[in-house]
Amino acid sequence: MTSSAAPAIPGHPFFAYRDGQLFAGDVSVAQLAAQYGTPLFVYSQAAMRHALDGYRRGFAGHQVKIHYAVKANSNLAILQFFAREGCGFDIVSLGELQRVLAAGARPEDVVFSGVGKTRHEMRVALTHGIGCFNVESVPELHVLNQVAGELGVQAPISLRVNPDVDPQTHPYISTGLKGNKFGISHQDAVATFALAASLPHLRVRGIDSHIGSQITTEAPFLDALDRLLDIVEQVEAAGIPIHHIDCGGGLGIHYSDQLPPATETLWQKMFAKAQARGFADRAFMVEPGRSLVGNAGICLTEVLYLKPGEEKNFCIVDAAMNDLPRPAMYEAFHAIVPVQQASEADATAAVVYDVVGPVCESGDWLGRDRALHVAPGDWLAVCSAGAYCMSMASQYNTRPKATEILVDGSTAHCIRQRDDFAALVAGEILL
Repeated sequence: MTSSAAPAIPGHPFFAYRDGQLFAGDVSVAQLAAQYGTPLFVYSQAAMRHALDGYRRGFAGHQVKIHYAVKANSNLAILQFFAREGCGFDIVSLGELQRVLAAGARPEDVVFSGVGKTRHEMRVALTHGIGCFNVESVPELHVLNQVAGELGVQAPISLRVNPDVDPQTHPYISTGLKGNKFGISHQDAVATFALAASLPHLRVRGIDSHIGSQITTEAPFLDALDRLLDIVEQVEAAGIPIHHIDCGGGLGIHYSDQLPPATETLWQKMFAKAQARGFADRAFMVEPGRSLVGNAGICLTEVLYLKPGEEKNFCIVDAAMNDLPRPAMYEAFHAIVPVQQASEADATAAVVYDVVGPVCESGDWLGRDRALHVAPGDWLAVCSAGAYCMSMASQYNTRPKATEILVDGSTAHCIRQRDDFAALVAGEILL
């Protein structure tokens, strides 16, 4: 075992072993597991600020507003952290709007994305005076114009353009190809901007693009920016000014062997391209989510049983697909490490397991073919669990949603209590 701090896995410097025990900042995660039980999500505030600072360094000298993508992790305390750091928010539902306002966001710092906004959602967002609607279709333009007219206001809009750029990611999280449901075809963009400018209750503010998620190369971002700038030139040549350019989000994080570009390096290259084309002085927006919170979280889980099999050995834990949906949905990889660091002798005696949960589905697995030296009662940490885990979690099998902890240095804040039975059946009515 080590006596000095050593990262649990590469890419996660804010979760490290000290004397063989895993720490989040200056807090022992074993102590958190003992106090709060498992499954348990633990987030590092320092990791979130570190990721945010990468964007800030890349944006130095330019006009950029960061809008955190709420869908990545919508816990109120995490939203509050980003609001205090001066971020805006990218929302996709009325519920997310209510969350960010409850967390202290200013309505004018909110952009509303999504292909299926309802009239009620539009009405509430307009009443609050949000900053911009990212409109995704011609029918949505007409409905928003009508709703804004009924309220006697103008709706600020940006058109989300589908640039038909391959993000080279999982097909379920690819959003910028012509076969995806998102945005307006780049071929129809100029005509659609002209339509939007003609509608009396809309005010054109910008152009938006979001090509996908967990993108680990620079080329898709640079290609999408080129396509966006082409459209801006055409739209402004038609007499319609574009006040901001929203490049969306999608930058990937370290899950296993991915090496996504450093945030500041990517954006320095993006602005070099914008500079070469005469756009570096424009106002830009970005909508990062996973890259701000993904590597800032772990999920602690207890080993329940070790079950040998003819073809597979199973390490059965108390966390499941309702807590960590990504493996079941995307066959996603999450590193899994012991809370008590294995000695060299123990590591050589490791057994290869599939790490699975107790839910009654064969798809309920957290990791396949993992070499672990564990026993029932041990705790494991599922890494890179800060994004699209709790925000996608469910109560399937009537399992309570987990407790969440936010660590700030040596202080651990409980930012969500585990569901009790009342929470599990809230809203249900007996005959």
